[in-house]
Amino acid sequence: MDASAFDDPTERPVTAVTAAEMRAVDRVAVEAIGLDLRRMMEHAGRGLAEAVLDVRSSAGNGGNGGGGLACARHLANRDLPVRVVLDRDPAALDGVTAEQLRILEAMDVSIGSPDGDAEVDAALDGLVVDALIGYGLTGAPRGAAAELIEAAGDTAETVVSLDVPSGTDATTGETPGAAVEPDHTVTLALPKTGLAAIGGDLRLVDLSIPATGYDRLDIEYEDPFGDEFAVPLSRR
Repeated sequence: MDASAFDDPTERPVTAVTAAEMRAVDRVAVEAIGLDLRRMMEHAGRGLAEAVLDVRSSAGNGGNGGGGLACARHLANRDLPVRVVLDRDPAALDGVTAEQLRILEAMDVSIGSPDGDAEVDAALDGLVVDALIGYGLTGAPRGAAAELIEAAGDTAETVVSLDVPSGTDATTGETPGAAVEPDHTVTLALPKTGLAAIGGDLRLVDLSIPATGYDRLDIEYEDPFGDEFAVPLSRR
């Protein structure tokens, strides 16, 4: 926990949390308070889509994260050309992430996997939404995830990352292997301590986690959102 790295638009400090602390917040939100993953995923996807719409009017989407898939739906609903690229076989997805994918399939959104360099390059041309890994990084990205990260760096004009740029340690900001270099990062609930070490614009999206969720974990929390659902953050 660190309250010295980020400020909200009124220059008040915003507490940043480590990956382990954020994992605990998510657990309390679901198990003790009753927020479900589906509800938080929708907030994440909507907030990410709003950031993309602010950046430009067309987008691609890399990733298997449910928030990224929800974002793809919001963008497709607004008639933007969207292509989803997964880092694994769709059959390997389960739970609410698989549910988000089924919705996109019903909408006839283009969905692919990185079966070859040509397909990856075509999918990642222009604006890329990076929703591959988030704060769950353990070690260097491998396989298709690493391939997609490298392709994004080679071909994307603009990258918008969800929560934490893929390949970046959420706690330390270190990059043990291939890592996305975002132009914009849309982080969720509270900023992660490692985001102080990366570049690009930073936006914080409300996941609707009440203050009591942080209080139960002794995390210093002062609502940074006011009457907004997303606010820009500045690094000190």
